[in-house]
Amino acid sequence: MKSPAFGGNCHCAGRLGVIAEGMVKLSLTLAALAGPLAAADLPSGQQATLHEVLVDKQDTVTWLRFRFLTPQIAVGAGQITYDSAGADMMQLCQDFALPYMAEYTLAADKIVISFMDRITEFGEPDPDAIQYFEAFRPEGGICIWDEF
Repeated sequence: MKSPAFGGNCHCAGRLGVIAEGMVKLSLTLAALAGPLAAADLPSGQQATLHEVLVDKQDTVTWLRFRFLTPQIAVGAGQITYDSAGADMMQLCQDFALPYMAEYTLAADKIVISFMDRITEFGEPDPDAIQYFEAFRPEGGICIWDEF
């Protein structure tokens, strides 16, 4: 279920809380939005569960940060490496982030897809966590690899 726009900054589901000036955190009710993406849905075969979406306004650039729990990137036997995860991130940008933006009427200059092997607080260091990040630019209905 969608909640009303808050101050014109976002259209979101779930609880709304301010992280820092210019950034809004959307704590999502996963059952209402989407369950884990099945292993067959991603090129690497790993499972990804949406943890949260962050709307981050910095100067004239709006970033949408899609943070996924992906336990298979943890160090150990069967680890999904950064190189293998790249195709997963592209697919999530294209097949999940862009439709999500359309459904919730969100606009962004940049999309960041991040993977974490355990839940971490955004912006808080966790030396034991494994995290992968990729940036994309939404353009003409597709995701284009971009830089941070």
